[in-house]
Amino acid sequence: MSLAAPSRPVVSTSRVNIAIVASLYNETYVQALLDAVRRELEQLVPLAHVMTYRVPGAFEIPVCAEFVLRHNKPDVVIALGVILRGATEHADLVGASVTDALQRMAVTHVVPVVHEVLLLESEEQARERCIGDRMNRGTEAARVAVNMIQLFEKLRVTFPYPQHSD
Repeated sequence: MSLAAPSRPVVSTSRVNIAIVASLYNETYVQALLDAVRRELEQLVPLAHVMTYRVPGAFEIPVCAEFVLRHNKPDVVIALGVILRGATEHADLVGASVTDALQRMAVTHVVPVVHEVLLLESEEQARERCIGDRMNRGTEAARVAVNMIQLFEKLRVTFPYPQHSD
């Protein structure tokens, strides 16, 4: 298993809008992800307008992301959360529901949605993935977001939307 983060995109001077929807549940870990995302975005897209929306838990991330997609029209949405498995199937159900909802909205809105709502076995795994630099999923999320923004900028030039005449 590779622990390498996605390649670091070239720094962009584009003015882009980035929305981050982050859970308050398991706050220590999610805040560490959020901090890593912000640090990486500041370096990669210093002119970006970044709005952060905090929701109670992972289950609430999709409805907030959908609202943001409909009303704020961001260039990318980054979803951050940490779900720790317990003795019941609740974590798996929430994880599957969130994953499905985020994927549907990305396809429906044709806007990248970076899914970093982590379904983990233990707090040890959460520390490994959220705190520190070794395999920080927040850093990865920021890189994926910027890579997708840059790809979509190229796609819009290559495949411009047809202009409708009324």
